Amino acid sequence: MSKIYLETFIKADIQKVFDLARDIDLHQKSTFKTGEKAIAGKTSGLIENGETVTWLAKHLGFYQTHTSKIINMEKPYQFTDVMMKGTFKSFKHQHIFKETNEGTLMMDILEFESPFGIIGKLFNHFFLENYLTSFLLERNKLIKSTAENRQ
Repeated sequence: MSKIYLETFIKADIQKVFDLARDIDLHQKSTFKTGEKAIAGKTSGLIENGETVTWLAKHLGFYQTHTSKIINMEKPYQFTDVMMKGTFKSFKHQHIFKETNEGTLMMDILEFESPFGIIGKLFNHFFLENYLTSFLLERNKLIKSTAENRQ
């Protein structure tokens, strides 16, 4: 299993950052390069605990769907989504938020596993980890700029 850990400091209130991180519409804006679109489940607004969203996007030249469910949420400190259906063998994304004197520290912990045994592990190591890290960094950049510009 591969693991990505990112920290993003945002000069904004924890509630604002928490809400932006679970905003379906903002997520779609951050993924314009892959044309990601929410097509089923919760398709706009703020996703809540127990809700699902199905995404359609073009990744690596192929259209793919990915259905995630929010399995755990403690407002405004954390939420976790897991893949219910999709191309991964497993996919779990923890979103953690910590209040600081200067703003909010947003942390992403993404754990994923590709199918196809050793070939999948090699693909993860040599390509997919960097691809997903870039994907998350782009998303976090938009969350940060949106939160800091709404002060």
